[in-house]
Amino acid sequence: MTIRIIPRYKLLLRYNINPETHDEYYAFVTQEFVPSMQALGLYMFRVYHTAYGEHPMRQLEFLAEDLDTVRVALKSNTWQRLEEKLKGFVSDYSRKLITFRDGFQL
Repeated sequence: MTIRIIPRYKLLLRYNINPETHDEYYAFVTQEFVPSMQALGLYMFRVYHTAYGEHPMRQLEFLAEDLDTVRVALKSNTWQRLEEKLKGFVSDYSRKLITFRDGFQL
């Protein structure tokens, strides 16, 4: 029996939510951002909230089964539109693509 391990990738999005746009941010993320990311082949894995310290308030993690899925998604017009809209609700935005490892990763 051969076990095939499929590499997975994790897209990390980190930022602070602007207090004045919190309600609009929440509606956008739940109703548009996450469903659109799933349509691109990137699936929500975890969400972290930092309650204390010098780190961004929010970290979203999306998983993809292969690197080509991520490349195609990040080059798409849909991603460009989603990312720009997200940036309108947040500050200190950053994104990072890493090889999947279970647990919290920076």
